[in-house]
Amino acid sequence: MNNPKISPIDKIVSPVQRFMRQEKSGGIVLGISVILALVLANSAWSESYFLLFEHKFGFRFDGETWLEYDLLHWINDGLMAIFFFVVGLELKREAVGGELSEPRKALLPIGAAVGGMIVPATLFFILNSSGEASRGWGIPMATDIAFSLGVLYLLGDRVPLSLKVFLTALAIVDDLGAVLVIAFFYTSDIYVVNLLIGFVFITTMYAGNRLGVRNILFYAILGIGGVWTAFLLSGVHATIASVAAAFTIPADVKIDGHTFVAKIQNYLTRFKAITPNGKPTLSEDQVYLLERVRQNTNAAMPPLQRLEHAMHPFVIFVIVPIFALANAGVSLQVDAESLFSTHIAIGAGVGLLCGKFIGVVGATLLMVKLKIARFPAGMTVKNLCGLGFLTAIGFTMSLFITSLAFSTPEHILQAKIGIFMASIIGGITGYMILRK
Repeated sequence: MNNPKISPIDKIVSPVQRFMRQEKSGGIVLGISVILALVLANSAWSESYFLLFEHKFGFRFDGETWLEYDLLHWINDGLMAIFFFVVGLELKREAVGGELSEPRKALLPIGAAVGGMIVPATLFFILNSSGEASRGWGIPMATDIAFSLGVLYLLGDRVPLSLKVFLTALAIVDDLGAVLVIAFFYTSDIYVVNLLIGFVFITTMYAGNRLGVRNILFYAILGIGGVWTAFLLSGVHATIASVAAAFTIPADVKIDGHTFVAKIQNYLTRFKAITPNGKPTLSEDQVYLLERVRQNTNAAMPPLQRLEHAMHPFVIFVIVPIFALANAGVSLQVDAESLFSTHIAIGAGVGLLCGKFIGVVGATLLMVKLKIARFPAGMTVKNLCGLGFLTAIGFTMSLFITSLAFSTPEHILQAKIGIFMASIIGGITGYMILRK
């Protein structure tokens, strides 16, 4: 058997691909982006760094400018819409055929996630019950799935697979909670006409799903050109459009597994029977058979999973790092009086570190004690506590909600420092507990 030909570019690309396939890689890249943002924000280039994200971009037509926003806005409302689209795909996959599809299995991570949202929000609000500061109660609610899972996968076989599955399901429910909070509580003035137009596009996408349309381009055009644009102009945050659009993507297969295997075996047998033409190019019959293999492979894989599989690396290794670079830059030249002029930093820090731990661990133990659910295989009170601290890592979602909750630079800075401190302490503490 001839070995595949290895080209020079393969020797460069292959190690990168191997790195990207590792579960911990997303957390590592995100961590590097956060550190880089902090370094730039506290270096000689800090002024240029902050000015970069103030540059405005828009579309000019017939003398008028449309959708003109600064770079930071485009990242938070544009690129992050793609992030939330993939979150929506993950949510639907888990609800249709994953850990959230079986009510008895789903009860424990759902309960833990709800506890991990209510307690942090309550603690923040107790510490910041009035004024603009009170708008930040949603900041400590969500767990950063890339970072927390990255830390967990650094531990390798020390952690049972059931714990990784539990954290994944919990973080996905967390994300759903964050999306709902953004939809209902962090929305500006609503323009009903644009919102209705957005719903018309969503309905069209759903109708396409029911009619059997599986062309990804159909959903991309309607989702971006219709749903996202309409929601952006409606006042409802555009990330909600992304999740809604994701739920319209078909999650079923066109041919089942047995039929797929029979068809592929038939095509491979016919391909093998063709005499090679001795040239670098293939014959027409070979190309036809390989095209049939490709078409049947696509038909055997739900469009939802095809999209998720294709977009996940781009989101983890491009979009999330860019978001971190744009939002994690905090000037550390801040005096204590300015930092603690409100309780925002303490609220964000305590909400994430203590609130997440109390909410997740407390809700889980309560449900087990009341026999509503059982511990997954391999879970103990000790590693549950380690997991509780890992849920305090709230970089991406917490920073995102900070950008929605506050407009005052001082308040944004205070929230970011609280998020960083809680995430670092929670991540290290969780790692040390689980390592043992």
